[in-house]
Amino acid sequence: MSLYADFLTHQGRQVDKWTHYFPIYERHFQRFKNQSVTLVEIGAAGGGSLQLWKRFLGPFAQIVGLDIHGCKKAEESQVAVRIGDQSDLAFLQSVVAEFGQPDIVIDDGSHMMEHIDASFDFLYPRLSKNGVYVVEDLHAAYWPDFHGGLREPRSFIERCKGLVDELHADYCGAQATAFSRETLSVHFYDSVVVFERGRHIKKQAVKSPP
Repeated sequence: MSLYADFLTHQGRQVDKWTHYFPIYERHFQRFKNQSVTLVEIGAAGGGSLQLWKRFLGPFAQIVGLDIHGCKKAEESQVAVRIGDQSDLAFLQSVVAEFGQPDIVIDDGSHMMEHIDASFDFLYPRLSKNGVYVVEDLHAAYWPDFHGGLREPRSFIERCKGLVDELHADYCGAQATAFSRETLSVHFYDSVVVFERGRHIKKQAVKSPP
């Protein structure tokens, strides 16, 4: 059963997602199924998506929901909820200290640009070496109410454009950073950006035998 089919037959807590997100999740999360992984979702709301991730990833997954509002009732086997602000670094540190480095992070939190930045700055370097970081609902990056806007320097979309250059540091004369050394790919979708971490092999141009 696909993740979207599971969503359509879901009978637990309410799940609130955009339909075009489901193929993105399947593409980037598939390799984690039935593995011992930790998924952290910022913005747990009523906890329905936490149940969805639990079923999708399987019996060895630890699902952790973070929210600024009380939703502890969403806890169940394999699902933990911690209450705090996604821009509070001490809170995020406490989550990592308790559950270990995450393999998947989904930011579906406040959608405020400064909050997205704070969570990304802290959690992305602490992802597992082959982890995935998803920031969704980035249409908000174009809206002033969330401190975004077209070409707005504070927008996370604008920051991501710079991170694409950082990914190509070897070719553009920029100094390599931890991000450029430890990031394999950046994927842009409608309202979603996905970062995949991984170790770079030596890059070289090759030719097949004549």
